[in-house]
Amino acid sequence: MYQPKDASQSPRFTGIRTFMRLENIRTTDNVDFVIVGVPFDTAASNRVGTRYGPQHIRNFSVLLRPYNPEQDIDVFEYCSGVDYGDIDIIPGNVLRTYDRMVEGLTPILEKGVVPIILGGDHSISLGNLRAFHKKYGKMALVHFDSHGDTWDQYYGEKYTHGTPFRRAVEEGLIDTEHSIQVGMRGPLYGPGDIQDARDLGFEVITMSETRKLGQKEVIRRIHERVGTEQPVFVTFDIDFVDPAYAPGTGTPEVAGPTSHEALEYVRALDGLNLVGFDLVEVLPAYDHGEITAALASAVAFEMMTLVALKKRRLSGNKEGTQALPLGAGQQ
Repeated sequence: MYQPKDASQSPRFTGIRTFMRLENIRTTDNVDFVIVGVPFDTAASNRVGTRYGPQHIRNFSVLLRPYNPEQDIDVFEYCSGVDYGDIDIIPGNVLRTYDRMVEGLTPILEKGVVPIILGGDHSISLGNLRAFHKKYGKMALVHFDSHGDTWDQYYGEKYTHGTPFRRAVEEGLIDTEHSIQVGMRGPLYGPGDIQDARDLGFEVITMSETRKLGQKEVIRRIHERVGTEQPVFVTFDIDFVDPAYAPGTGTPEVAGPTSHEALEYVRALDGLNLVGFDLVEVLPAYDHGEITAALASAVAFEMMTLVALKKRRLSGNKEGTQALPLGAGQQ
């Protein structure tokens, strides 16, 4: 079983930086989740530097502890996980990087292991979805973001961080009837920037609508839209969160959720058939005091917790004692 080092025995500032001080090993044996970095950012339209996002999140994540009091579970009583390292991306070539991503993620997915993928700009989600489609077919998408990322092109380019979900729909990777986008806001080029996603079949709840509906109602709508059977991929753009809480990103938009609200959205996904996650657009150069890294590492930890909750539920053990033996594919 793989778990973090005990910080009461080994100080957090020692050792090579991995997520939560997990073992850095490329294995799918006896693991339930893996942390994977995709440090690609040359499909971004404004600030670049999210290629350093994975290492920035890992660096701060050493402060995480295994017990999640909000969900009342010790993640590593039920799960084994490793830091799988990074995909060897190709700077400046998004299409060849997608090929590398599919190649790198396929052996993980074939074993039924849940990847938690750290970006990188949001263009990487298309590569992720291509890999997941090989295993699961059309998937439901739960998308937290301030932008819909369903433009047809940007600067005449079809593959950017503003276009991945239009391409994913065109490629038949997403079941839009069971997919939802939450948090869209900010000035747009025109009304089509929101309507395009709806025309593709997504349910879209803008940030102003979430304020009117309330968080509980938005969560209810997510569950109603997605259902419990469909395999679900969760994509979380850190600019979903208000820049007061997450300044380290490339295209910040004001009037977003607080860090507390953002974590509550992730926690509330428990009960869905979650098979994979990505967390994107963390840009260290603009991250004053590492507050974006603090939030991003907490979001990734909540994603790990969701894997543990699902494992506990399937084991039939809800009392916090040791679950069934860990093994790949017990999802």
